[in-house]
Amino acid sequence: MSQEISDHLTPQTRAYHEIWLDGEKVESSEEEVEPIYGRTYLPRKFKIAVALPPSNDVDIFANDLSFIAIVEDGKVVGYNVAVGGGLGMTHGDEKTFPRAADVIGFCLPEQVVDVAEKVVLVQRDYGDRTNRKHARLKYTIEDRGADWFLSELQKYLGYDLEKVREFDFEDNGDRFGWMTDDRGRHHYTMFVEGGRVLDTESYPMRTGLREIARVHEGDFRLTANQNLVIADLSDEKRAEVEQLMEEYGIARSHEQSAMRLSSIACVALPTCALALAEAERKLPEVIGSLEGKLEDVGLRHDAITIRMTGCPNGCGRPFLAEIAFVGRGPGKYNLYLGGAHNGMRLNKLYRQDVKEAEIRSILDPILEDYAKSRNEGEKFGDFVIRAGYVAATEWGGDFHEKIKEKAFS
Repeated sequence: MSQEISDHLTPQTRAYHEIWLDGEKVESSEEEVEPIYGRTYLPRKFKIAVALPPSNDVDIFANDLSFIAIVEDGKVVGYNVAVGGGLGMTHGDEKTFPRAADVIGFCLPEQVVDVAEKVVLVQRDYGDRTNRKHARLKYTIEDRGADWFLSELQKYLGYDLEKVREFDFEDNGDRFGWMTDDRGRHHYTMFVEGGRVLDTESYPMRTGLREIARVHEGDFRLTANQNLVIADLSDEKRAEVEQLMEEYGIARSHEQSAMRLSSIACVALPTCALALAEAERKLPEVIGSLEGKLEDVGLRHDAITIRMTGCPNGCGRPFLAEIAFVGRGPGKYNLYLGGAHNGMRLNKLYRQDVKEAEIRSILDPILEDYAKSRNEGEKFGDFVIRAGYVAATEWGGDFHEKIKEKAFS
């Protein structure tokens, strides 16, 4: 389904490629027109995702458009349609904010591509083309309302979407280790911290993967959580690959604390010119400093989502995490708490301009409180709201609402 959507919405002319050319332009006819986009492309980027509950491993609420598969009796009977997600914002500009998508209706499998096209057309025609910071679909829907958007979408479609079907997401992480699909093919998901494949003295991961690639006849798949799937192995090849995984330490990649396995960091400094602070190189240190407390209070195996970005553009999807650090300057971060473990609720600012040296003194007592006072099965993001550390962010527009007093106690 994802491939069908991509194929249909991919620009048909090569005009876009000319933006990146230094030399001769691509030959094209003056009369060439994009069948979907017309004479201009969309106001801003447009992200689309497809998820199969109970796993929200693509963070559908962070995307402009998403389809949530609804399964009945082992068959996908259709998809809930979610629109208006997006996480980028600008420090100090409260007119910009992250927003979780609205689930607005249900469509049949044969309607998905048509629905995707018409959602794009509504944004093409109503998206803000004057202010780049206000040009994403999330602001079109925030300004006009989800009910307006659904009504307009149905005009473009010429038919109504059905009512939203029930669904349940449990988490937004990856499932590590081996799994076997209904064809008898094997797949192994390995943990790659920060998405960085490299060799160290104690863990020659890059060399190991190269050796696996020499014999592997299936796929290597990148996950939306920066990890890697060694996919589509026969019984015979699995045994061969397992031997190499043992030899190079890859078989033990996911023998980490659950918090570390639930982490994401953007590349940040020194690679990204937009970064204000470290992320990829800093988050492993931060988690390492917290793991002693996690062990002491019995939380080593609790998957608390933690994310860090070097700026507020949201590339590491920080505003959906239970704990998030967003760079403000060298060695300084805004600390956010209270995102939903399943990725369905934004978090809230807890403390501003936190220095690296202050992180443990701030988080250790909260982790200890969580370990002692949580309800049965209660996730960390839900606990910090119930315990009064932060207020829940119910919708994008209240993301910047005042921090609760407890944040300063």
